[in-house]
Amino acid sequence: MGKRRNRKRTRSSPPTNNDNDNANAIASTPPTDTVPPITHEGQMPQKKFYRSRAHCNPLSFNEAFDYPPRPDLFDWTEEHYPNHPQLSDCGTDAGEFSASSAQIHPTVLDVGCGFGGLTLALSALLPEETILGLEIRSKVTEYVRLRILASRKEAMGTGASIAGCDGDGETHDAEKEDGETHDAEKDDTETDATDRDDPNDKRASHRPTHQNASVLRTNAMKYLPNHIPPRSLSKLFFCFPDPHFKKKNHPRRIVSTRLLTEYAHWLKPGEGKLYCITDVRDLHEWHVERCEEHPLFEEVTEEEMEGDECVWAMRTETEEGKKVRREG
Repeated sequence: MGKRRNRKRTRSSPPTNNDNDNANAIASTPPTDTVPPITHEGQMPQKKFYRSRAHCNPLSFNEAFDYPPRPDLFDWTEEHYPNHPQLSDCGTDAGEFSASSAQIHPTVLDVGCGFGGLTLALSALLPEETILGLEIRSKVTEYVRLRILASRKEAMGTGASIAGCDGDGETHDAEKEDGETHDAEKDDTETDATDRDDPNDKRASHRPTHQNASVLRTNAMKYLPNHIPPRSLSKLFFCFPDPHFKKKNHPRRIVSTRLLTEYAHWLKPGEGKLYCITDVRDLHEWHVERCEEHPLFEEVTEEEMEGDECVWAMRTETEEGKKVRREG
């Protein structure tokens, strides 16, 4: 016995006035490309709008990235450090500007910088260095970019010391009195690394402008040679990297014998330091073993580690480090 489908019959009717109103309303809706951004440049972003997966496999991430053929062809002052403290001349002569900007390049890398807590902390701890956070996730990179811009704007609004050019091309200087940096981990205002009053802290006499900090979206395992010249880094940070627990995925770990050779190529001989921190014991032992086996690295003493303020920053200013401290 065959089956019949129940079909609901509809009767067409002429449009009413309400229908015309709805049609006009739809037609007048602005296109999606004119929708205002979540955060305007200069405003402190809220982390809840920029959440993303904790880790990304760099070996299978095939999204296109822009990168220069050689590191010396990239002008870091164009977008990343337009008012870098080491820019000595604000003249309009193109040759002078090129010669000055060519000296500006990252000297400290925060690989996998996450939401930028350590990147901003390092810009305060190391005012003579040029800090660059590297992140592969687009939403997280945009959050850090906006956070740095907002921190720069806040520092300028509170009178932070900065040397730059005004509209007439003249150099201007100012002194910062007091200021705060917003840490948006919980979308609340917390005390950041730039606002602690410690008599033994070098930052007590230097209030940061964050003009020496920036972020770059890239795949560090593939394109770092295109951005960073050899023997130019004083510090290289890997904070709470993906542990890749499965043995077959161990080649994906950010610290390996092969990659350590590349890191040694970028670090300054005799003074460059590699910093690693993790909350996974097996991964920590992996890091120690690989570094001890490599002929170009040697472990620093416990006294040196305790006296290194960057080690303190890794433990207290990264998002994962704060979680570890809260959980004990």
